[in-house]
Formats: sequence, structure tokens, C-alpha cells
Amino acid sequence: MTVSVELRDIRWAIVAAQHRSLRQAAAALNIRQSTLSRCLRALEQRLGADLFERTNGGTHLTIAGQEFIQAARKIVAETEAIADRLRICARGESGHLTIGVHTALTAGNLRATLIEHRQRASEVEARLVDGSSNSLVSDLFDGTIDIAFVAACNPRRDVRSLPVWSERVVVAVPEGHALSNQAAIYWGDLASECLLLPERGPGPEVLRLIESRLGCGHLFRVVHHDVSLDRLLCLVGAGWGLLPAFEGATGLIHPGVTFREVHDHDGPTRIDFWAYWRESNPNPSLRLFLDILRERYPDLSGDTVVG
Repeated sequence: MTVSVELRDIRWAIVAAQHRSLRQAAAALNIRQSTLSRCLRALEQRLGADLFERTNGGTHLTIAGQEFIQAARKIVAETEAIADRLRICARGESGHLTIGVHTALTAGNLRATLIEHRQRASEVEARLVDGSSNSLVSDLFDGTIDIAFVAACNPRRDVRSLPVWSERVVVAVPEGHALSNQAAIYWGDLASECLLLPERGPGPEVLRLIESRLGCGHLFRVVHHDVSLDRLLCLVGAGWGLLPAFEGATGLIHPGVTFREVHDHDGPTRIDFWAYWRESNPNPSLRLFLDILRERYPDLSGDTVVG
């Protein structure tokens, strides 16, 4: 036969065993001694065993009581641990978070944001996914990722967006190249150069930026490679071409390669970054991550639904 025992009764029995006095235990629990006494009697009746020996000298555990209290402490400890984990998870301080990115994060705002999130939610298992802006936003609908950072305004129905930061456009140049002696590079300077771009990540956005600045009909040369930025920097150092990129890549260091800002006529060229997520995503870890974003960019907290 199953015996139903309330967790409160178990806790009260543990306190009574600790104090060895119903009067002191009741005072510690801030209840009447008679209330505690009735509770323990009812518990013993449900269990069919005497847990306490009551004497003028106090209240002492029986052999059955010792066995019960030993098990009771484990039950209470495990219950509290489960409750703590659930509270932490509900606050978004544990669990999982999948973040889509398509830019380097060796420097800049994305790196700083991820560091802060790690400090405030060290129990969250964060995973990064690389891809183009279109593929990352599509992954939001598939539930593959929770949030995407892309360098483009990519509206989709039922997706929330938040403009977060902008990054300077830079170009990696081999040492000894004529452009490495310039403090800044203008778009026209790149017209006759071989430009290296990754096929994935920010490659499509960088290509659209080049076409908008130099014109689609311009005879500039672009070579795509399906490799990461660090391997592209090796090609730059070997003299294969120049690598246009975003500011987040400037933390990558490669011998014989230097970064220069790319300028329009009115100053450095900048590209805006947006965060996207599904409004229906119930992940508590996402809510905490969004709170961090809004704190870092309080003037941009009025995020909108696109589509």
C-alpha cells in the first residue's frame, strides 16, 4: 500500500530530530508546539511506526526514526537541488542556447557580448553556428538556432529584430603591398585588386557591399574560397589577394598581414548588425541573452517584429 507523506511533514520531523525537543523545534519553525505534536503523531500513524520516543527529558529518535530521518534528509536535499535547478533554468541561467553568427568574433561587440553572457550565465551551454544571413534566419524557423546575428536587414514574418551595433569595414593587406602604406583605403583603390571572399559567413554581404561601392559593371576580380578567415589570411600573406572583412576579424593575427580601414568619402565604411529571433521561442536562456543585449544597447531596446 502506498503511503502519502507531505514534504512539510518530513521537514518538521527533521527539525524535531535536530532539536530533540518539541518545544524548541516548534519555536524554530515558528509554529505552536501542539501543532507540531499533532503533525508528528499523524505522520507516525500513516507510516505505521513510532519515530520519536517522548520523555520528560526530551524527544529522541527510535531505531525506525533514525532510519526515516536518514532517508528524509536525502529526500529534502534532492528536492531542494531540483527546485534550485528549475529556478536557475527559469531565469535562463542554465540550459542551452544556440547562436548563429556569420562574422568573426576575435574583436568587437559580438565578442564582448558573448564574454558578458558567459560571465552572467556560466551554466548555459552556448553553441555557435556559422552561416550566411539567409541560412541563419531560415534556421530560426527550423528551431536549429535561438538567435542570429547578421550584417543585413533580413525581414521574415513573425521574427523579432533588434539593431545592435555597427562594425567598420576593413581589408587585410600583405606587408609590402602599396596599399599597406596608406592610413586608410578607399573603395576605388580596390578596383584593380584581386579580392578574396569566403563562400559562407559574411561573404555574400561583403560582395553586395563591394558591388554597391564599385558598381556591378566594374571589372573588379573576386575569388571565393570555401575556407575560414584564418586560412584566407594565409592566402593574403602569400600574396594571393586582399581580404575585405568586418571589424570583428581584426583580432586575427597572421605574420605579414595588416588591416586597414576602408573609407567612403565621408569617413570609415560601417555595416549595421541585427539580432533576429522567433517571438514564439520559449527558451528561458534566450530571454536572459536578450536582456543582456538590451542592457548593452539601451537606446535600441525598442525591438520590432518584422515581416
